[in-house]
Amino acid sequence: MIEGLLGGFGNLFQPFNFFILMVGVLLGFIGGGIPGISGTMLVIILLPVSYAMDPAAAFLLLTSIYATSVFSGSISAILFRTPGTPEAVATVFDGYPMAKKGEGGKALGISIFSSATGGVFGTLVLIFLTPLLASFALRFSSPEYFALALMGLTVVASLSAGNLVKGFIGVSFGLFIATIGIDTMTGVPRFTFGSGQLMSGIDFIPVLIGLFAISEVLRRVQQVHKVNAKQKVSSELPNWNVMKRISGVIGRSSLLGVFIGILPGIGATTAAMLSYSEAARWSKRSKEFGTGIPEGVAAPESANNAAAMGAMVPLLSLGIPGSATTAILLGAFILHGIQPGPLMFSTQGSLIYTILIGLLVANLLILLIAKPFISVFSKILQVPYTIIGPLIVLFCIVGTFAVRNSIFDVAMMLVFGIIGYYLENAKFPLAPIVLGVVLGPIAEDQFRRAMQMSNNDISIFFTRPIALTFIILSIISILYPLINKWIKKRKNDASGTDQTVAS
Repeated sequence: MIEGLLGGFGNLFQPFNFFILMVGVLLGFIGGGIPGISGTMLVIILLPVSYAMDPAAAFLLLTSIYATSVFSGSISAILFRTPGTPEAVATVFDGYPMAKKGEGGKALGISIFSSATGGVFGTLVLIFLTPLLASFALRFSSPEYFALALMGLTVVASLSAGNLVKGFIGVSFGLFIATIGIDTMTGVPRFTFGSGQLMSGIDFIPVLIGLFAISEVLRRVQQVHKVNAKQKVSSELPNWNVMKRISGVIGRSSLLGVFIGILPGIGATTAAMLSYSEAARWSKRSKEFGTGIPEGVAAPESANNAAAMGAMVPLLSLGIPGSATTAILLGAFILHGIQPGPLMFSTQGSLIYTILIGLLVANLLILLIAKPFISVFSKILQVPYTIIGPLIVLFCIVGTFAVRNSIFDVAMMLVFGIIGYYLENAKFPLAPIVLGVVLGPIAEDQFRRAMQMSNNDISIFFTRPIALTFIILSIISILYPLINKWIKKRKNDASGTDQTVAS
């Protein structure tokens, strides 16, 4: 590990690689800070661009955008009550009231410090925990990989906006998209309907760009696109008294955030919400939450940055994405011909440690770059979305076409953009579709290989302890929302009956 970390430092501080890291950090600040341009969207847009780059530079660019955009979403959340990213939703609760009280600079300083601390903590956990998980995962074979992919699919499905049915429909739709084209094991065309262009399947890049970027542009053009940002804001890092006050909250929220981030499919937004509620539950000032107190900013900001780093643990060690953005990063690895998982540490060790050191430095750069960025941020926010939106569409078209030089891919991107727009209007979660598209081929290939290993005996999945454990966890993740809903209904019925008797 020490040798790998030293090699990662050496690779990172090569002039071009460090320049790419700085570009990624700045793009992450912009993408997360401007509402409607999330870090996820930037990663999607730049995914085709990264294909032409060396893997080390490509993943330094994508992962630094991912790391810093989680923080910068808090800037507009605090100043304008408009979260730049979904991860910053909970930051609005106390950050915006602090800004209304004239403490916007203080709230931004707390956000900077909490985000950097949570991100660094999550990265350190990532550095030391990922190799341990990878060594454990070396015992994996096809049954275990299938069970892992199944767990990733079912966890996302069961946590899809609280609607299990929509989650399964989304996963099924993604799996269907993944089956289109020539079957790699038999050579038989599937769902091509005689179309030669469908013989090679639907590439995941137009699906991802369409569902996230194009659908977001379609949604945003119907809203008010100019944010009033006349106020001049400067951030101030918290003083010693404030640091003492929020240190316990940051520690607990960072731990909770890393744990939630490691769980496949839950994500940093959930971590921020849970950390905020837990901070309020255990605080002596619980009644003051929502009125504008430092703990209400520190809790979600440390948690969401720690969770973003935690989500990289299952991606790098097991090949299972922990969030929607890491699902896109999984696609980026595959695009470069790299399969994330335990073998990466023996075949791509230099790349892995370069990424880890890059994430650590990116989180530290939040402390240095955030303040000057915030000073010019209000001017950037005055740009109307009628200018930003067309630029996003242009980048999407160019990026999608560049991957396979295919107009058909561009058409599919636009089709999925329209599909994503209507799905979001219907409150339909898009993450299960993405996971279905990315994990579908892995699940199918490993299932069929496992069946070949066992001469078509399905019991191979239940006689191997690791595979059985993951299958049990998958079943629990499906049944838990149903059981929890049933318990709540019983409690509500019981309380209603008691009130009727009392009256």
